[in-house]
Order: sequence, then structure tokens, then C-alpha cells
Amino acid sequence: MRIDFISDIVCPWCAIGLYSLEAAAARIPGLELDLHFHPFELNAGMGPEGQDIEEHLAQKYGASPAQLAGTRQAIRERGQALGFDFRMEARSRIYNTRDAHRLLHWADEAFGGAVQRVLKVTLLKAYFTEGRNVSDRAVLLELAVAAGLPEAGAKAVLDSKQYDADVAAAEAEVHAQGIHAVPAIIVNQRHLIQGGQSVEVFERLLRQVMDEPRLA
Repeated sequence: MRIDFISDIVCPWCAIGLYSLEAAAARIPGLELDLHFHPFELNAGMGPEGQDIEEHLAQKYGASPAQLAGTRQAIRERGQALGFDFRMEARSRIYNTRDAHRLLHWADEAFGGAVQRVLKVTLLKAYFTEGRNVSDRAVLLELAVAAGLPEAGAKAVLDSKQYDADVAAAEAEVHAQGIHAVPAIIVNQRHLIQGGQSVEVFERLLRQVMDEPRLA
């Protein structure tokens, strides 16, 4: 089953959505996901220094400290149930992710979806579990190598503007499709599922798609 997963690596609901989707697929005998990750920059205009996370969330969503604390706790609990460790106290800033998306594009193009997924999860854990700066090119190079990608190739991508136009074009296409929030998951290029849904919701939707008659 083809899955086009549109997301950002500084989006906690994207991590929850991915882990929920994969947990749902694991409940369905014989189902294999053909995952393809597509870019969506939540902070495309943000500078390399990033922004204080509390300041950013208050500005963007108008949430009070109490509301933010409640959301963080809900995210932490969802992650724990799925096997993803959100350590909200570890991250103090939010960052631009264009370079990370360029690496992800390269990983898919050069090595395939399975390798791209490893890099995606490595980036998510680096930010949400370790609180690392995922806009720093030295950090990104280290993470790419940790994900099994060749250091020379990753460095060549990061030291250039390679795939910058590809990422921009992919994001423009997503916006043209009317997708303005993530995660957005397109199943078999026909069905759109939005948000960090529960495992049960994903399982039900995946089973419905499997039961559809195949087009000739």
C-alpha cells in the first residue's frame, strides 16, 4: 500500500501520526506500507538561529502557558503509548528544516524509501528526544551518518543547494492540493487522512482501503 506522508520533523503530531500509522499496519496481516515522505516546512521563513519554543507557540497559536503545558503532556502520553520518547524539556527552540528536507529528498532518490524512513525517524528523535538543533549542518551530517548514509554524499548535499528546488516544488504541489496542515497522509494516491490519528482510526481506514475493489 503506497503511503505519501507529508510532514515536518519539528511537528510532534507528525511523529505521532507516523508511529500510529505503522502500529495500525502491523495489526493487519500481510499489509506492507510503501512509505514516501514529502516536505512541509512549518517555519519556512525562520532564520538559522531558530526561535524560543514557548515564544513561538504563544505567538503562533495564542496559547497560554497552562494550555501549552496540557498539550505537551498529551503529546508525551501519546508518544509513550506508541514507543516514542518525547522529552519536551530537552528542546528549547524550534528551527527551520529546509536542509533536513533536502537530505530526506536525497535519501529517497539515491537509496529508496526504507533508507529515507530511517533518516526521518533519526531526525524526529534527534529533535524531540534529544533536543538537538536540526538546522545545524554539522548536526545534520552526524545524523545522516548515524542513519547509515554515506558521509561524503551527505556533506555534498549540505554544502550545496542541491535539492533545494525539488523541496520547494514539492511543497508548492502540496499547497496546490489544498494541504495546509500536517501530518497529511495520502493512501494509494486517492485517500487523504489528516492529523495524528489513533492506531484504531488508522487501522479502520487502512482496512477500508484494502477492501476497495481494485481499479482495472
